[in-house]
Amino acid sequence: MKPPVVTPVRVVIALCLFAPFVAMLWVDSYAKVDPAFIGIPFFYWYQMLWVLISTALTMIAYQLWQRDQRARKADRSEASQNGGASA
Repeated sequence: MKPPVVTPVRVVIALCLFAPFVAMLWVDSYAKVDPAFIGIPFFYWYQMLWVLISTALTMIAYQLWQRDQRARKADRSEASQNGGASA
C-alpha cells in the first residue's frame, strides 16, 4: 500500500481545518473591546463570527475531501481495469 500523497487539494483541506485554530489561539489579535458591533464588544462577536466561518470552512473541507476520494477511487478502478498499469 502506497503512503498518502500530498496534493494541492489536500493542502487546501488542511488549511481550511487549521485556520480556525490559529485564529482562536492567537488571543492577542482579538483581546480588545473596540470595534463594538451592535453594542457587543469585539472580543465576543469575533469569536462568534469564527463559529460561522469554521462551519463554512469545515463544509468546504468535507466537500473537497469527498471529491478527492471519488477521484482516487475512480483512478484505482481505472488502473485495475487497465491491468494495473498506472498513467
